[in-house]
Amino acid sequence: MLKVSVIIKGLNEESNIARAIESSLAAVAPYGGEVILADSASTDRTIDIALQYPITVVQLCNPEERCCGIAAQLGYQHSHGEYIYILDGDMELDSSFLKIALDFLQHEPQVAGVGGLLREMQTQALEFKVRTKRGERFRANRPLPADRALTVGWIDGGGLYRRAAIDDVFYLTDRNLHAYEEYDLGARLRIKGWRLVRLQNHAVDHYGYAMNAARMLWYRVQTGYVLGTGDLLRASVISAYLKTALIELRALRIFGIVLILWIVVLMIVMFAPHLSWAVGALCTIFLAPVIAMSLRQRSIKLGLYSVAQWHIYAFGLLIGIFGKRKPPGDPIESRIFRTAYDHVSSSGIRVD
Repeated sequence: MLKVSVIIKGLNEESNIARAIESSLAAVAPYGGEVILADSASTDRTIDIALQYPITVVQLCNPEERCCGIAAQLGYQHSHGEYIYILDGDMELDSSFLKIALDFLQHEPQVAGVGGLLREMQTQALEFKVRTKRGERFRANRPLPADRALTVGWIDGGGLYRRAAIDDVFYLTDRNLHAYEEYDLGARLRIKGWRLVRLQNHAVDHYGYAMNAARMLWYRVQTGYVLGTGDLLRASVISAYLKTALIELRALRIFGIVLILWIVVLMIVMFAPHLSWAVGALCTIFLAPVIAMSLRQRSIKLGLYSVAQWHIYAFGLLIGIFGKRKPPGDPIESRIFRTAYDHVSSSGIRVD
């Protein structure tokens, strides 16, 4: 068995994929590892660029199945490593972190996965500004431990996992999840008694999408990302970690409260004796949270963006709960463009 497999999740990443692949190849070189591009049916030059490198390139056959959870599981389906690193196609892996993470896992047999610190490179986009501020508040509230390792509930932003731990929970990521696939993985591992750790070492640079806030939200709607909390809520019931998810994920509570507020507003609109009551209720559900978040974020733009997200994601939660599900561990239909071992040409496509 190979030492390590890096699974790169890709969807229309022609501007970033070369960086992700090259950094991954450099990281696995000392271990005789492999790099796998798991592509979610890209329509740009992502595949053409990837085929220039000695890596395995596989692609999702059905574009309608695209979601955050399916790509990593597709890559896992074709992987051979004793350890598995999950990397987004718009990230650059720090090769020094892979060595640190491998050493840690080899000395800590009860640890299923190790993450590191993520550095946002697109700091002008509002979404990433919000993430950066959230990370700053988290670090301020939780100082670094002396051993530079922090036990966490889940690893976001990619990380290195032990294959034995993944086999213990039957699959890497839930193919049905449009978001929160890393949280779901962490929850399932913890139920089995595994630990997850975040090291205070730089792991990846994240380049993200260079688009304005409105386009970003619309992109999230188009890709189904906003359905993620609903998908997760349903998965948490099936996998028996609902209570844990409700306690740990602030987003679930916020979106739930927003839905309750909408129900109250609709009741006021339907039964209010005066139109002014309905107008007042509608203004309150929008303006009060915007004012509160603007003060918290010290920015009107960030306040507006945060509250707009809440409402869009709240309705996504409602829709996602009732979405179709396939058995998460079932084989995913895919095209193999080439493997790093037999170098099948791109004209010799095999279908699983």
